[in-house]
Amino acid sequence: MSCKIALFSSGSGSNAENIINYFSESSDFQFHVIISNKFDAYVHRRAKKLQIPSFTFLREDFSDGEKILEFLKKIETDYIVLAGFLLKIPLKIINAYPKKIINIHPALLPKFGGKGMYGSRIHQAVAEAGEIESGITIHYVNEYYDEGNIIFQAKCPISVTDNAETIAEKVHALEYEHFPKVIENIWGNY
Repeated sequence: MSCKIALFSSGSGSNAENIINYFSESSDFQFHVIISNKFDAYVHRRAKKLQIPSFTFLREDFSDGEKILEFLKKIETDYIVLAGFLLKIPLKIINAYPKKIINIHPALLPKFGGKGMYGSRIHQAVAEAGEIESGITIHYVNEYYDEGNIIFQAKCPISVTDNAETIAEKVHALEYEHFPKVIENIWGNY
């Protein structure tokens, strides 16, 4: 019996696609749905290509989470992976999935985390701060932005010639390399 994992994504969905492709030959993991908060997110096109159903829930649906939680239970979701998802997860969903929701953050938390810190904003902040390294943090989701217990971090060096764009490239490479493996390691004994 495979564990059923819902992927949440707000944007292009490149991490979601990478994860799905990584597990395409696995019978232990089933990515059975992609949920977005944007109708026009490119992740819906990726989902169609990958033959995975995708759904959009409105911002209001994420205020208390009841409608989303009912949906997740109906489709028998075991775990949730946030792959570029920008809204805060409602406490009702967090409580229903304790230690079963993970997120990837494109920086080394606790630095450069919190509300409003996502995408190119993070990489620009890293560059402006003169950091000598950046990376990724995979963590459990709790009721606060980017404050859940850290599961895994990977680092990459930053040089004085790096800008937000080159930092993003380095960080994306880490995301693609490590995120699927971490999912496999923490939930592989389901």
